[in-house]
Amino acid sequence: MMLPKFDILTIEQVDKIHKNSMKILNEIGVEFSYDPVIEIFKKHGQRVEGHRVYFDPEFVENMVEKAPSQFTLHARNPEHNLVCGGENIIYMPGYGAPFVYEADGLKRDATMDDYNNFVKLAGASKNMHMTGGTVVEPTDVEDEIRHLEMAYSHIINSDKCFMGSSSGYEHAKDSIEMTALLHGGMDVIKEKPALICLINSVTPLKYDDRMLGGLMAYAETGQAMVIASLVMSGSTGPATMAGALSLQNAEVLAGITLAQCINPGTPVVYGSTSAVTDMSTGSLSIGNPENALFTSASAQFARFYGVPCRGGGGLTDSKTVDAQAGYESMMVLFAASTTGVNFVMHTAGILQYYMAMSYEKFMVDDEIAGMILRYLKGFDCDSDEKMAFDVIEKVGPGGHFLTQKHTRKNFKLEFFRPALSDRQSFDGWSKDSLDTNQRAKLKWQEVLASYVPPALDPEVNEKILTYIEERSKELLKK
Repeated sequence: MMLPKFDILTIEQVDKIHKNSMKILNEIGVEFSYDPVIEIFKKHGQRVEGHRVYFDPEFVENMVEKAPSQFTLHARNPEHNLVCGGENIIYMPGYGAPFVYEADGLKRDATMDDYNNFVKLAGASKNMHMTGGTVVEPTDVEDEIRHLEMAYSHIINSDKCFMGSSSGYEHAKDSIEMTALLHGGMDVIKEKPALICLINSVTPLKYDDRMLGGLMAYAETGQAMVIASLVMSGSTGPATMAGALSLQNAEVLAGITLAQCINPGTPVVYGSTSAVTDMSTGSLSIGNPENALFTSASAQFARFYGVPCRGGGGLTDSKTVDAQAGYESMMVLFAASTTGVNFVMHTAGILQYYMAMSYEKFMVDDEIAGMILRYLKGFDCDSDEKMAFDVIEKVGPGGHFLTQKHTRKNFKLEFFRPALSDRQSFDGWSKDSLDTNQRAKLKWQEVLASYVPPALDPEVNEKILTYIEERSKELLKK
């Protein structure tokens, strides 16, 4: 049984922020720079001036109620199907980083080889429940066809669930079409959603045409989407936490409302990536207690609105795999996991406020994720064997439990066994004297060397490759 989640806001605080968000939506409004969306809101009776929409609070509340409280994402291997919502938690790698930072401090552009490697690491991991989305930006692939290559990487290198492109209507449709080929047809995935994407607002109070096109494509086909806001408190949002949270909440509710206007019942996830601006540099800072607070509050608001929640994972501002990376990542991921976030992006690999991925950081974060998953299981008190009275009686005062059958039977079930952390004596450790960064480098190389991607039906693979080839020709002509 998973541990109960705790709230960080009082009922009065939730009500006050909710009402403030509704006032923002009603009196200030949100800009949508995509004409088809404006027509949708007009048809639903909302006040529209140019590209700005002013929402009726009751209308917003009614539309948000149409979103499901939980839903299932279907993988090509049914054993990897994921339920998003309720007490469930889904971990996945980092997302969107343009650079890779190596163990020796080298900074370089991310490539398609890196993309494939991170997908394989996620596929091999017992702690990553899905392979994520844009695990890095592969800069050696043309932007016009990058989304096709990225989707295929998830399809061929793992049989877990994955995320699709949301960068415009056409790219979103490509991801959906490829996923339909993988699962046996569009009718199949409309009935059993198999894809999820990330829709980001442009803070403050705006959605651009690229994100809106993606949102429409996913909503029309009943695929899931994370609707997220990144408020940089102090720059793109108020410096007060309550004000920034109100702004984030307004933006997310506007996006959820739109999705339900297009297709009532569309699976959505309330998303937060909000954090603070480092006022000495003007840059985003994500490895801080404020980020953890935003994440925790967002989980509570998602419960308030009856939808699943997305929050940040192993987040840090560090540029290398050091103590700062460890304590910041543990703080944010632990907060997300213990306050009820269901969909955890950036669980593993992120450095320097989303700017880079690191193989070594991936392995460290994967270890942290395993530790937290064990913590969340709590205590099992459901049987006499777990209460262990008989073996305590047998050993008695002054004895030990090392040689007991009860110990041999239960320690593998109860104890977390690290894959990366060193628990040797000092003498044992000093033979090689490897630090965490060095051990992590050896570990990811070992995992990739031994990983065998799950086989994909050759006929299905051929259909997908043909689709990629035809679409690539079309897109590169434009």
